[in-house]
Amino acid sequence: MAEKKVIDVVLRPKRQITLPREVCEQLGVGPGDKLELTLEGAVLVASPKKVVALEALKEIREVFKRSGIAEEELQKAGRQVRQELVSERYATKV
Repeated sequence: MAEKKVIDVVLRPKRQITLPREVCEQLGVGPGDKLELTLEGAVLVASPKKVVALEALKEIREVFKRSGIAEEELQKAGRQVRQELVSERYATKV
């Protein structure tokens, strides 16, 4: 289990907070990065958006692994659909 650390911040008049440098470093975020905020009851959880995307990618990979569909099959089907769409859109044979 991750170590729990309490850090106080102040909510400013425009409902803004400043994250301390150590928090940003631990999260691996900097100016311009996006955070996803989740409310769990009265608890606010901030996750770096790139971590959220990576977790979603892991979940997608697990679903495919459980489905038994090989990556090569998926790529082949994707190429076929792309060729059909290009052919329909541009009336060409691909």
